[in-house]
Amino acid sequence: MTETFPPADRPQPFRTKAELAADHIKQMIMSGQTPPGAKILTRVVAQAVGISDTPVREAIKQLVSEEWLVERPHIGAVVADFTVQNVRELYGIRAALTSLALQLHQAPLSGPRLRAVDEVLAGSAVAIAAGDVAAFAALNRRFHSLLCDTEQSRLVHRMLVGLWSRTETAQRGFRLVPWRLPQSHAEHVAIRDALAEGDIARASELQHAHEMAAMNALIQAMDGEP
Repeated sequence: MTETFPPADRPQPFRTKAELAADHIKQMIMSGQTPPGAKILTRVVAQAVGISDTPVREAIKQLVSEEWLVERPHIGAVVADFTVQNVRELYGIRAALTSLALQLHQAPLSGPRLRAVDEVLAGSAVAIAAGDVAAFAALNRRFHSLLCDTEQSRLVHRMLVGLWSRTETAQRGFRLVPWRLPQSHAEHVAIRDALAEGDIARASELQHAHEMAAMNALIQAMDGEP
């Protein structure tokens, strides 16, 4: 049976105005334009997206429920702090789920999926050489999705998508630890090689260690932030 894998460019589904507003707010946060504690101004978002205030308010409610934002009395919705405790919990869960996804797919990495992974790794090397953190972050997400989105791990992957969305402060994380990009890439290559060799147990161990290394680097950087 021919293996299927997630395409790099899925057809884009219809987006509601509230979803467009939520995406805009997330990008404001991930880019560092709107730091933790900053108030989200409904009118500013509405004007930027070209919509009315109502869908922006819907987006804000949704982002509060997803913990991107928090409601402050007499202030309104502000960007949530990304704390060390958040990092430990989120990356700990990510480590468990991503390593489990590899264990569930008991087959060597090969064929179209392997070629797609190699294309991502080649692009990652280019991004590192150019110092392009945003490009590397996107390719990092693509790499892990290729490994975790299989017929045997669909449920795990759906859970991971939510976590990846929540930690897409991942871009913020990579900006805090740009020195880690080459290390992260080397870890990706080691995981790829283990999977291509069919050593699933080794690949799972490497994947778990990879997430823990990312967590520890980010915590170290956060502890050193002013």
